[in-house]
Amino acid sequence: MMDLVHRGIDWLVEFTGHLGVIGLFVMTFVEASVLPVPTEATLIPAGYLVEEGSMNLAVTLIVSTLGTLAGACFNYWLAARYGRALLVRFGRYVLMDEAKLNWFERFFAEHGAISTFTGRILPGLRHYISLPAGLARMDRREFVLYSTLGGAICCAILVGIGYFIGANQELAHRYLPLIKLAILGALVLFVAFYAWRRRRKTVAQ
Repeated sequence: MMDLVHRGIDWLVEFTGHLGVIGLFVMTFVEASVLPVPTEATLIPAGYLVEEGSMNLAVTLIVSTLGTLAGACFNYWLAARYGRALLVRFGRYVLMDEAKLNWFERFFAEHGAISTFTGRILPGLRHYISLPAGLARMDRREFVLYSTLGGAICCAILVGIGYFIGANQELAHRYLPLIKLAILGALVLFVAFYAWRRRRKTVAQ
């Protein structure tokens, strides 16, 4: 992880030096699209650069969230416009075969709109969760709302990790697993609360 962070810092400094915040937007857009690029490779180094004073915290969070939202909307449009056949045909080129697509469709069907929020935070889901939303033609306003909230939280977490421990290998090895576990636990509680409230409203009706 730390080698990835340091390589990412060097690359990000050079890239943003040429393109500024546009470079950060482009990277987060790509990472939120179907291409299986780890978001950590950009946002943890960005957090470290914020701590160093090379980047502004508010600008970093806003631009990375907008880039993430744009990538999610691109995935939504791709699925809604071209349908499942295109994803099945070409998905293997971005590490998503038909079995994985089926799993994402079941996940979306079971959890509904909230999955576009939780999916933006969980590693392994964030690159693909917009696809079943597009296939189902989820309400666009809901999609943008949940994707923005989930994307903002994901960006803030990763930038925060880079800010506080990105340059410290010992702290990173010690706390990154705990941070991921805490995030997963919080999401489980949130989804359980959401499901309980929906069930309660359904019973009340």
